[in-house]
Amino acid sequence: MDVKSRGISLFLLLSIFSTSFSDTDQVLNSEKLTLSTTVHSHASSFVFQIKGNVYPIGYYSVSLAIGNPAKFYDLDIDTGSDLTWLQCDAPCKGCTIPQNQLYKPRGNVVICEDPLCAEVQSAFPCTVANGQCDYEVHYAHRVSSLGVLVRDFIPVKFTNGSLQLPILGFGCGYDLTHPGHNPPPSTPGVLGLGNGKTSIVFQLHSLGLIRNVVGHYLSGRGGGFLFFGDQFIPQSGVDWTPMLQSSSGQVQQNYRTGPADLLFDGKPTSVKDLELIFDSGSSYTYFNSIAHKVLVDLITNDIKGKLLIRETADSSLPICWKGLKALKSLHDVTGNFKPLVLSFTKPKNSLLQVPPEAYLIVTEHGNVCLGILDATEIGRENINIIGDISLQDKIVIYDNEKHQIGWASPNGKCDGPSKL
Repeated sequence: MDVKSRGISLFLLLSIFSTSFSDTDQVLNSEKLTLSTTVHSHASSFVFQIKGNVYPIGYYSVSLAIGNPAKFYDLDIDTGSDLTWLQCDAPCKGCTIPQNQLYKPRGNVVICEDPLCAEVQSAFPCTVANGQCDYEVHYAHRVSSLGVLVRDFIPVKFTNGSLQLPILGFGCGYDLTHPGHNPPPSTPGVLGLGNGKTSIVFQLHSLGLIRNVVGHYLSGRGGGFLFFGDQFIPQSGVDWTPMLQSSSGQVQQNYRTGPADLLFDGKPTSVKDLELIFDSGSSYTYFNSIAHKVLVDLITNDIKGKLLIRETADSSLPICWKGLKALKSLHDVTGNFKPLVLSFTKPKNSLLQVPPEAYLIVTEHGNVCLGILDATEIGRENINIIGDISLQDKIVIYDNEKHQIGWASPNGKCDGPSKL
């Protein structure tokens, strides 16, 4: 994308981001916060700096201030789920962080008759109107969080200079389950950015503070930025595709789009009509078992004779290859792999470019591994997920007002406020 054609220049973004981060730190470090009386009418946006990477950390996170006075919590950003939740000092079963970092409720539990409670009550229908509102959310790999809904201040500093103190609902998880071989998360919770009514995005929009838009830039070198509101949507250079709707005309749960066809080195494949979920809470991309086998066969046949052989001793990911010597970075090997493209048919010519850097990792063992996995790995053989690895180095926009998902690839690096 031509930087000059963008609706907001990278220089201006740098100024906005730098001011937002520095001023917010100063304000939130004050002992007590005061609510601004500025009326926004959906006119402003705010931004967070992102930390993390696909490998070896395995997730991207932001530091969110909660409470008054505010305390910071690092949360895994997740467009694949709605509810934000923190590990809870309740006490907590299965919590993975020290007790002094747990969130402690202070008489701010959501009760059953609260309208927000109805959005999480499928598992635990309320029997007493003024009883506490419980929730349970489930993720891949049989991970789950059980807890109670609470409301608290979440201070945000807008790019127009004003500070707001909205009171938002989120979960306080006191029973966490994380079976399997993967280590439990090191973050104290999840920032749910989905399109449901419990999402922080929807709650802020319903208060009139932002447009119902969220977006992110995940850098392949680590870090990036997350924005709320529509101020940072490029004016041009964005590929858009509509969110899928149900037969009743409602937008489906999660950021689901398609259909899309898979191209390998610019050529059509037998993988067609994929429905895809854009999920920043997934480190890797997943294809249904049939599509995954086709892709693996294409890659395997293509790299024959390129001095790469399968390496089964590396357990970092299911499919890895080793070279004649240990690889130090993706630059050592990406020339041996072909680019992929997801070609969306609605509208036509909407293309999601997936270069080798967006589907491969180099492990600590010096091998190259395929970051597109078989969805049976997470017990969902018919699902297709675009995860962090394939969202890297793109500005991705989830526009819940126009019901569309967009992406743009800036010229050069765009890693965040210090790199723009």
